[in-house]
Amino acid sequence: MASATPRGIARREQLVEATASLVAEHGYHQVGVDDIGAAAGVSGAAIYRHFAGKQELLVAVIERAVDALMGRARGIVAGSAVPGAALDGLVAAHVDFALSETDAITVYVQEAHSLEDAARRRLRRQQRAYTELWIDVLESKAPGAARDDLATAVHGVFGLINSVADHRRRADDTSSAPLLASMARASLEAAVSSLR
Repeated sequence: MASATPRGIARREQLVEATASLVAEHGYHQVGVDDIGAAAGVSGAAIYRHFAGKQELLVAVIERAVDALMGRARGIVAGSAVPGAALDGLVAAHVDFALSETDAITVYVQEAHSLEDAARRRLRRQQRAYTELWIDVLESKAPGAARDDLATAVHGVFGLINSVADHRRRADDTSSAPLLASMARASLEAAVSSLR
């Protein structure tokens, strides 16, 4: 594997971006290593300097998305003095991610089954940790609510926000983001009210 030089890191990022875009559009099994290389401006063989193969690229696409979400979420929760601010921050960060990383969401939803078992289990654990962070914040707004019920509310909001990857947006992000955030917050507030 190539060393972690600035050039190597930039090339890896190009390859991950190309993989996300191509797999989101055509599906994992329809995209070859040569296609990814061509989209990233390198030969297919050059990919092997950075990744063991197409499976590792798929893992990198999904892992990058989950890591980005988790990193932002931890920072938001740590920096928020009250649960309401943390929840607003989590919603805003997830909306921002969904609007800017629709390819990664599409790849995760459509291709997680294509991951090898060990990678799928690892990514599922990371996804659960992200969900648990949301549940912890929501639980502080609805003390005594069953965590399973809170998990249902959180996953419902993820589905609402992530649905932007399912259609071609006609509105720009400046109008879509506040609308999605408002809908997500209203959904969470309704869940909290019904679970108190």
